[in-house]
Parts: sequence; C-alpha cells; structure tokens
Amino acid sequence: MTTQWTEQKPEPGRSGQPGVPLLVTRPLEHAEGFGRTVEDRFGSRIAVVQSPLMRTDFPPIDLPKGPHAAVIFTSIIGVAAVASLAHTLPKRAICVGKATAARARVAGFDAVSADGASEEVIGYLVSQNAGGKLLHLRGAVVRGDLAGRLTSQGIPTDEAVVYRQFDLPLSEAAQGVLRQKGPVIVPLFSPRSARLFQAQLPQTISADLHLVVISEAAAMASAGVPARQIHVAARPDGESLLDAVGDLLDLIAPP
Repeated sequence: MTTQWTEQKPEPGRSGQPGVPLLVTRPLEHAEGFGRTVEDRFGSRIAVVQSPLMRTDFPPIDLPKGPHAAVIFTSIIGVAAVASLAHTLPKRAICVGKATAARARVAGFDAVSADGASEEVIGYLVSQNAGGKLLHLRGAVVRGDLAGRLTSQGIPTDEAVVYRQFDLPLSEAAQGVLRQKGPVIVPLFSPRSARLFQAQLPQTISADLHLVVISEAAAMASAGVPARQIHVAARPDGESLLDAVGDLLDLIAPP
C-alpha cells in the first residue's frame, strides 16, 4: 500500500483560531488521562483527538520462584498489573523513569528511578549492589532481553509477563483529521506505537504531520511516516515529551 501525502504549509496560530489537532495514541487505559493532561497544559491551543493504538489485558500472573531482592518495572502498566500483589513482592523497585517510580511508590514499593530507558536501568543496576536475584515484571512484547542481559553481566534476573497489549485501529475521528489540510501533532510513546501508527495511516493524507517521539528508537521506527518533522524528547519520559510538544506548538502555531 502506497501512502500519498500532500504537503501543506502549517497555518500560524492566532487567537480565536481552532486548536492544533493532537492525536492521543496512548493505550486505551491511559488515553483519557493523557488527553486531560494535554488540555490542562495547553488549553485551547490544542484540540485533542482520541485514537488509542493499543488496549491492555491482564492475564493470570505466574511468578517465578524467589526469593528476589527487588523488582524491575519498565512501564507504568507493569506497576498497575501487580498493584494488588505488592504485599507479596519485594519492597525495593527499580523503575525506568520518574513517572513509573511515582506510581510504584503509590502501590507501596520503595522505588527509585533510573531516569531513562532499558539501557539506563542496566547501567544503574551494574553500578549498584543488586543484593540478590531480581525480577523484571514486564509486558508480553518488549524491546530486547533485559533479564538476559543483566544475568549475563552477573546480576541474576528472572522475568514474568504481567500484561499483554493488543492493537487497535485508528479512530474515525483521527482518520478524518489526517485527511484534512493543516498541522497535526502526533506524540508517540514507544517504537511499537510508531510502527502501529505507520501501519494504520490512511492511503491519502493531506495533514501536515509533526511527530513528537519519546526516544531515538521511536524516531527510527517512525522513519516511514510521511512527517514534516520528527521531534525527539530530551529524555525518555512523559514530561519531556510534553515539553517537546510545547516547543513544537510554539513553532507551528505561536500564541
């Protein structure tokens, strides 16, 4: 399937003009919350269009035999999946970023943030005393083998799948926005989201696409999207991604 793209010059933002459409592609369980965060921060400058690209299921959890010195969380969803089991798990939690660590603390864990992605989690643990075998609580689809890499570096690590995510199509509202002329902002929180977005694009696009991605890996996965610009967040976390959305908005639709 060939995607046709009509390039348009973005119209400058002016008081009283409709907000720039922003497609919310976060998983179904987090889409509304992220949409509210965007609206609270940018107000009428943004018009939120909901189009979750994934939904999450929580299967029965089969935890490997311990004891474990700590758990590893590489997503907020992983924390949500085991929140009801927190009393049966180690109190110590190593988390991929600040938002995940904050959610883990609410769930009762003594959580620290590695302030990055999987590479930063590995670097943090290599530089620390793990104190025993670790347990990575993850989704069914992940980038790389975190447990295997840690084990190969002398930090024994088990893993357990605690959630699964299933693809969703672009919403009719999102498809309609993509067929209209004018700028559209699309935040993408993972390489998988980037690939799903590319696969779901309508055949004919008239919108002027501006992608804001959470990491270089997500940028690489977005390479086939006919975007005018791809902005990479300064750090791989939600707050930095929102900062990048703000910087982009100032360029394409100044207040």
